[in-house]
Amino acid sequence: MPESDAVRALRAAAPSALAVLVRRYGDFTACEDAVQEALIAAAAQWPRDGVPDSPRAWLVRVASRRYIDEVRADVARRRRESRAVELEPEPAPVAAVDDTLTLFLLCCHPALSRPAQLVLTLRAVGGLSTAEISRALLLPEATVAQRISRAKARIRASGEGFRMPQPTELDGRLAPLRQVLYLIFTEGHTASSGDELARVDLSAEAIRLTRQLQASDPDASGETTGLLALMLLTEARRAARSDGAGGLVPLDEQDRARWDRDMIDEGVALITEVLDHAPIGPYQLQAAIAAVHDEAPSSVDTDWIEILGLYELLDRLAPGPMVALGRIVALAMVEGPQAGLAALEASESAAGAAGAALAEHHRTWAVRAHLLERSGAADAASLAFAEAARRTLNGPEQRYLASKAERLRARS
Repeated sequence: MPESDAVRALRAAAPSALAVLVRRYGDFTACEDAVQEALIAAAAQWPRDGVPDSPRAWLVRVASRRYIDEVRADVARRRRESRAVELEPEPAPVAAVDDTLTLFLLCCHPALSRPAQLVLTLRAVGGLSTAEISRALLLPEATVAQRISRAKARIRASGEGFRMPQPTELDGRLAPLRQVLYLIFTEGHTASSGDELARVDLSAEAIRLTRQLQASDPDASGETTGLLALMLLTEARRAARSDGAGGLVPLDEQDRARWDRDMIDEGVALITEVLDHAPIGPYQLQAAIAAVHDEAPSSVDTDWIEILGLYELLDRLAPGPMVALGRIVALAMVEGPQAGLAALEASESAAGAAGAALAEHHRTWAVRAHLLERSGAADAASLAFAEAARRTLNGPEQRYLASKAERLRARS
């Protein structure tokens, strides 16, 4: 079987296998190490011998043996020989239920703060690297690594272990779970690094899990439905976001005939229904913004006044660097590039981490470059495009921004 099939099977089975081990043994760090060893063994064996009929059961079996071997080998240091004997379970079939959402909920542990829940879940379940998490959260990589380490230590110190939440705790875990799913989708939709514009495996998995969550959660807040609608309305444009060579195609230049109309119709129906009966939340507002884009027949026909109004409300409900940047783009489309540039300067000058994060992000430089180009400042726009290209780690984005800088430089 081709190696790509083995890799896909590994990615799909690993979170569920880890969930089984964590529920069985309770020691997250040791279980994660055991699953990693099983993944290494699978990566060597599956491409050669073929993917087993039940990849998850295979991983659980091998990882369990690794875990028990490690416990037994640790006798001299921690005197855990008797526990290791007790832990070895009778062979039993692995449940067919998808445990990935269960593991997400386990990682949203009550002993952890929200930031710690996010980084641990993105690392352990989402499979994102420390560097990818740092870029997604606009945090230094060292800070993310420290939070992951402290999160594991805090759970060990709490003595609670990894357990499923009680019904009374569930609501408190849904908000970080939604945020994790959103960040995984975002990393899939536009990869923060590498030579591919998107990581379709991540965005597809985020949509799949959000569908599961929406089907299993009463969703009184409406935010799970809003998140699913946002993902669908965004993913619907994926085919048109790149050209035949894999290069980036910006929204205003995309062939809208290539957008997935079925996905758009589903997303619009979801957000329309949830806005009728649930309190307005940030994911619903972002989905509504995406729906306005998707329903416009062309870029010039987009209702930017409505989008600006939605961003104003979103900025009050859930302010953040990327929300501020979206509002600035909408403002520039309504009031002109000079208004956008003034708002951008004001946002970057704002005190606090949000202003600093906005000033450093490559998308801020890309927005500045576009606004400068629209205002006729070709030289300044070229420099801003070049700076944006220097700051991004995504190959297609980098090439697009660098080519814009070069074209403007050649014209001036």
